[in-house]
Amino acid sequence: MEREELAAWLRLTLTPGVGNTAARRLLVAFGLPQHIFEQPSQALLACVSAPQANALLSTPEPLAPLLETTWNWLQEPGPDGAPHRAIAPLGHPLYPLPLLDIDDPPLLLYLMGAARFMVPGALGGMHCLAMVGSRNPTPQGQDNARQFARALRAAGLTIVSGLALGIDAAAHEGALDASTEADPTPATVAVVGTGLDRVYPARHRGLAHRIAACGMLVSEYPLGTPPLAPNFPKRNRIISGLSQGTLVVEAAPASGSLITARLASEQGKEVFAIPGSIHAIQSRGCHALIRQGAKLVESAQDVLEELHGPVATVPLPGKPGAAPDAQANAHPLLDAMGFDPIGLDALQARTGLATSSLQVQLLELELEGLVGRLPGGLFQCKGRA
Repeated sequence: MEREELAAWLRLTLTPGVGNTAARRLLVAFGLPQHIFEQPSQALLACVSAPQANALLSTPEPLAPLLETTWNWLQEPGPDGAPHRAIAPLGHPLYPLPLLDIDDPPLLLYLMGAARFMVPGALGGMHCLAMVGSRNPTPQGQDNARQFARALRAAGLTIVSGLALGIDAAAHEGALDASTEADPTPATVAVVGTGLDRVYPARHRGLAHRIAACGMLVSEYPLGTPPLAPNFPKRNRIISGLSQGTLVVEAAPASGSLITARLASEQGKEVFAIPGSIHAIQSRGCHALIRQGAKLVESAQDVLEELHGPVATVPLPGKPGAAPDAQANAHPLLDAMGFDPIGLDALQARTGLATSSLQVQLLELELEGLVGRLPGGLFQCKGRA
């Protein structure tokens, strides 16, 4: 994209009062953004309101500094010296075709990732699955997200999520665990609610760098955009729109993940949900989705069969021949715990163990990653996806 063309696209997105819908009408009527700004007021009024037409006749004050920042950002090479940043407006070869079918396709997308994925068709479509869930998951939910993402990536799916705390991060990490340098498709795609020159939450900076090396980061927001609350639910339409289906791992009743699931359903996409404990608030959103018709899944195979038909068992990366739902490292205390959160007193009543012995065993299992500690003095066994 030439600098002049970039300036016109940025100007269109910055014009006050002109949203995506009005911008698309203008593009249909006049073609490229440069042509829009060449039109007299009378011609613009055929497509937009008088206030919008007046706004289009003035150059937004933030345009010059944003153009300079964006142009410099695009020129910066990746670690291998190859370009790894791009801007894809509507009609651009890098623009994901599945997004053209959603109600409010973004006007342009900022992309950052491995150079080999900066090609037409690399982003979105039949090989993408959205994985979303709670920002405050149970230990089991976090493990499920990571294990499902590993298995599904090993089967060739690109995992799409939102780089948020909790389930999103675990899904990205699981997909990255299964990635290789020879992958023809991105291991994972993070659709973020800020400009791509920022990482939110800040603790995910290292994760964002890993995604940029083995996958892609995507945003519809200009560089410098801070983490504003309305932007996060809005970006969910892109997460579901890029994907063939959406898997909800854990979600409270009012979770933003349910917005993504609803959007996926409205877009005609598959919706999957993992059931959980009846005692965990993080399971209630998933149970509600299942009651509404989402497919209940207990293993990665359930997702793959729904998307692609019957498939052979997919081993988890690093565990050749092991089915995704295999339970390793059996321990009598794990059997006594079950899979619901449980307190020390109740566990002592089930096992008859002395408190000191029980605490030692729980600590050992926690260090092995087989038991998670929950708020309120509760513990939970971590199963396998």
